[in-house]
Amino acid sequence: MPSAQPPRAVFAMDPVHLPLLFPPPLLDRLRRTAEIEPGLVVRDFGAPEAAEALAGAEVLITGWGCPRLDADALAAAPRLRTVLHAAGSVRSLVGEALWERGVTVSSAVTGNALPVAEYTLAMILLAGKDTFAQRERFRHTHTYPTPAETAPIGNLGRRIGVIGASRVGRRLLELLRSYDFEVLLHDPYVSVTEAAALGAELLPLDPLLSRSDIVSLHAPDIPETQRMLDRGRLALIRDGGVLINTSRGALIDHEALTDELLSGRLTAILDVTEPEPLPPTSPLYKLPNVFLTPHIAGSLGNELARLGAIVVDELERLAAGLPPAHEVRHADLARVA
Repeated sequence: MPSAQPPRAVFAMDPVHLPLLFPPPLLDRLRRTAEIEPGLVVRDFGAPEAAEALAGAEVLITGWGCPRLDADALAAAPRLRTVLHAAGSVRSLVGEALWERGVTVSSAVTGNALPVAEYTLAMILLAGKDTFAQRERFRHTHTYPTPAETAPIGNLGRRIGVIGASRVGRRLLELLRSYDFEVLLHDPYVSVTEAAALGAELLPLDPLLSRSDIVSLHAPDIPETQRMLDRGRLALIRDGGVLINTSRGALIDHEALTDELLSGRLTAILDVTEPEPLPPTSPLYKLPNVFLTPHIAGSLGNELARLGAIVVDELERLAAGLPPAHEVRHADLARVA
């Protein structure tokens, strides 16, 4: 049943993100759906100016920079029943006390998956054309490569190994269907039949690494996946292979990866690292076979409005008495980001 009164909502995030997440048209929809003060953005649940707003809040609209929702935060918000997260993973945001109270949690993580998948696809296509090495070569020689030098280049029939049928992984698999790739997939929670439906051949991790020309990481950062690409597994990637990481740096043993890259055997496209950022002394900043970017694959700039739109949609569903379309369940956090 629809609520008789609009829910009372409060923003909790770093205020710098608010205008991009909720540009005027989305902010207008929020105001029509909930009682909310756009000028009040909570960053400290213990601050005196936040106390009154939190005391009456039924909905928290959270984002990057929101403090952790622990027992103390919940004590300040006794009426809270829904958290709508205008970002990706809620793993570092929600604590056990929130689940124990039965607060509903929804995340815009599906909206964040699209730009990561698009970025990854772009990197795959560029890597298949040997773009990064060719750029470096052209800068120094000012000459075109010979047919013999370009013989190994091209995307026709290239083998792409996708590790993780996560939200990003699945969006990437959808995008890859438009190209003449051979797609391999590793995910312990996916069946052979489901992988085939996703357009991929399901393989154990080690055979995927040894067969792929380009390996792309899309697994969650959980205890089972940390340093899943250790020294032994990195050695399985074929000479001249490419490793793309737009997931989490902790999935790779970075000392072992650095050794591989210093040898020149592999190329790495890294949007995330461990630690993040790398120290200024890291050799990866200067290696010609490393394309390093500052965690830009996810939603940035005008893409943030997509996340805000998901939150507004969820709030409208809540006001109409409908269940959330993007609910995060406690049990899911054991295997997803």
